[in-house]
Amino acid sequence: MPAAPDYPQLARFLIAPLLNDPTSLKLDCERNLARQRVWLRVAFEGTDKGRVFGRGGRTIQAIRAVLAATAQLVGDTLYLEIYGDR
Repeated sequence: MPAAPDYPQLARFLIAPLLNDPTSLKLDCERNLARQRVWLRVAFEGTDKGRVFGRGGRTIQAIRAVLAATAQLVGDTLYLEIYGDR
């Protein structure tokens, strides 16, 4: 079985370039090893919400798809929660 991915680092790689101030990005990752579930909480400045979500939510859906596919490779289920303000 492959090693567990670094979900916060992957999320930072995908989201930080979209932000006006990448240092405002805050990530929290909680794992439940028994049930193979991962909760990834992301917070950033509210002014960047439109850039992260994209037109019609396409950008955030693509980010969710990449994270979910990565989790699926190792048998995890990933839940992504977005907070517009820190």
